[in-house]
Amino acid sequence: MQLIKEVKFLIGKELLLEWRSKYALNGVVLYVVSTVFVCFLSFVSLRGVTWNALFWIIMLFASINTVSKSFLQESKGRQLYIYTIASPLALIISKTIYNVFLMLLVTLIALAFYILVFDYVPEDMGLYLLATILGSLSFSTIFTMISAIASKAGNGGMLMAILSFPVIIPVIIMLIKLTKNAVDGLDRSVSLDEIATLLIINVLVAAFSVLLFPYLWRD
Repeated sequence: MQLIKEVKFLIGKELLLEWRSKYALNGVVLYVVSTVFVCFLSFVSLRGVTWNALFWIIMLFASINTVSKSFLQESKGRQLYIYTIASPLALIISKTIYNVFLMLLVTLIALAFYILVFDYVPEDMGLYLLATILGSLSFSTIFTMISAIASKAGNGGMLMAILSFPVIIPVIIMLIKLTKNAVDGLDRSVSLDEIATLLIINVLVAAFSVLLFPYLWRD
């Protein structure tokens, strides 16, 4: 019960800070909208595989901008305050949950605007939505933990890019395969392996975050 109370309090804190500044959401939405519009001016018309690949390139950089602030922008004073009022387990859980919801919101806004601008809808829109949700979960869990690690070292932005590269590449490959199946309108049974792989990656990253973060937080 104490853990649940701490998680609720920390999520409420994140929501309150975001509501006051609206820095993360507004900044990322502006980035996504402007990037999609620039791509539209450059290509005018996109279809199929190219349309799909460009969307994930945009979302990869949007997710870095969205989630990296989790720990990298926390001041030392705020970290010390949180250390005194909550457990490290509650902190990593609350950060992950908050980033998942924020990333889901940004991804859905980006997908809707992307479809609207290019006037193109995948053959299996339901499967594509499922893939974007799984992608949001993967980006959130991976970048939250890597942000926590990078925040403990100098030059955190550079370290985050180095650490995230070998982890995020397999996720991107699975997402492109899964969404390509949705774009082509293939039978959903063909995509079960990719869905299972993404779910396993999410579970493993979340488990490692919960297990390792308390030791990292003591530093």
